[in-house]
Amino acid sequence: MEISKAELSSAAAASSGMGHQAEELMGAEVLVKALQAEDVKFVWGYPGGAVLYIYDAFYKQDTIQHVLVRHEQAAVHAADGYARATGDVGVALVTSGPGLTNAVTGIATAYMDSIPMVIISGQVPTPAIGLDAFQECDTVGITRPIVKHNFLVKDVKDLAETMKKAFHIARSGRPGPVVVDVPKDVSFKKVAYNGYPEKVEMRSYNPVRKGHGGQIRKALQLLLTAKRPYIYSGGGVLLGNATEELRTLVDMLGYPVTNTLMGLGAYPASDRKFLGMLGMHGTLEANQAMQNCDVLLAVGARFDDRVIGNPKHFAQNERKIIHVDIDPSSISKRVKVDIPIVGDVKDVLTELIAMIRESDTRPDEQALAGWWKAIEGWRGRDCLKYDRGNTEVIKPQYVVETLWNMTKDADTYITSDVGQHQMWAAQYYRFEEPRRWINSGGLGTMGVGIPYAMGIKLAKPDSEVFCITGEGSVQMNIQELSTCLQYNTPIKICSLNNRYLGMVRQWQEIEYSGRYSHSYMDALPNFVKLAEAYGHVGMLIERPQDVEPALREARKLKDRTVFMDFRTDPTENVFPMVQAGKGITEMLMGSEDL
Repeated sequence: MEISKAELSSAAAASSGMGHQAEELMGAEVLVKALQAEDVKFVWGYPGGAVLYIYDAFYKQDTIQHVLVRHEQAAVHAADGYARATGDVGVALVTSGPGLTNAVTGIATAYMDSIPMVIISGQVPTPAIGLDAFQECDTVGITRPIVKHNFLVKDVKDLAETMKKAFHIARSGRPGPVVVDVPKDVSFKKVAYNGYPEKVEMRSYNPVRKGHGGQIRKALQLLLTAKRPYIYSGGGVLLGNATEELRTLVDMLGYPVTNTLMGLGAYPASDRKFLGMLGMHGTLEANQAMQNCDVLLAVGARFDDRVIGNPKHFAQNERKIIHVDIDPSSISKRVKVDIPIVGDVKDVLTELIAMIRESDTRPDEQALAGWWKAIEGWRGRDCLKYDRGNTEVIKPQYVVETLWNMTKDADTYITSDVGQHQMWAAQYYRFEEPRRWINSGGLGTMGVGIPYAMGIKLAKPDSEVFCITGEGSVQMNIQELSTCLQYNTPIKICSLNNRYLGMVRQWQEIEYSGRYSHSYMDALPNFVKLAEAYGHVGMLIERPQDVEPALREARKLKDRTVFMDFRTDPTENVFPMVQAGKGITEMLMGSEDL
């Protein structure tokens, strides 16, 4: 059976009840129809025995592009990167057993950062489930703690409705990954297909959208009478597409604002009201303002351990906290708040802005001026300074800063892996727009950089996509350089190669008296030759004066993937730094504090 563009209308016709005769379809064909009805454009996957009927159905359609990765972990990461950059649901397809277990890291990564995804996994035939069949694993059991929800489809009649539910759960409320486990016989059996369901009823799942009016009014009073106000926004502002509302609110009030690692780009980094990222490697001014404010508005953020450090230290100062989040379980989880508002951040901020416009109360200009004076004092310490004049060795911060200077006016996406390079990218690449900074925040997963970049480049072929990585992280999914060639996703990889697992080495230097246990990379590949072996361009950059020319050259090669191996200073640490267990104002500002 062909499922082509011309036939897509048949699904719509069937569901609109135009007397269309229900057609007999295999479960695999129903699955593909469901993906088409959800307007899925790309699926990242890897075939295997349990999903061969599904792959056969893909062969017969031409509206969804399937991308064959080299490892299932990368399939899920690529779909995740796509979802982060576009806001659409990312879709991955893996086979049973090891296909699913290989995907687990990708699923957990998406779960921790609340990314909307549907992962379809094959399963052994229903009669064989529980009999230790070849390539069998308990998918539902294994993934239960790392998904928003999961399904095992035991009857082909339930497949279309299950897919509808999966997409609905993935994208609504607090987004997250949903796994749909499809036994081989379910993909093979036939069913009368009456079209894809138009709506879904789920008695047990009704996320709140609208915030409580009375609570928003209380928040308004607190905000407008604050002497030292502060606005703290996280990834929820980006996920809820509420950046315009956040910017309007901050600009109306003239209050200082900070973003978490996941929230960067929600407020323009170039604006004076932006105090930089806060938290473990945040700026002095962002952390001091967090500790010393009297009213804190937290929007789509979760007071995580990397943001507020030790909760006891954070609680030492009296402050009133307003917390807006779509997920009630995130509120007062780590820090007790005074005004909880459960609702969609876009809706709540819209309502709050309307109330401010109607209110006669205006912020206390005099108190605000004093607060800004204190903030400028902290800012004056220039906590992100580093040895910019060094001509002997490449400083990693310099690579990121040079890249930012070059691309700040271009249509650019930055992905990163996890470690020192990730923090330097967050500190020195000044993001002006949302969904441009794609990294693993909650789980801190090494190896995401290249797959994220691949996923974004397919979605945004005309944008420049840079992956800032390290020689440790990049090797965790380096096989995807092969996928980049096959699907023509010309990304630019900036590897800040310091021959160490840099963040591990930094902790060992500071917390473990310099006992560098297994953090030195002793047998690195020749990355230039490796890139060339995969059919790409490789560059070795060893001197500071060559950084800018190399980046220029790489950008000129628009249709090639370029791997830039920057040999950076192996002794450089990420500062400022808050050590584990310390309060957010107990910061190490540089090596002089060690």
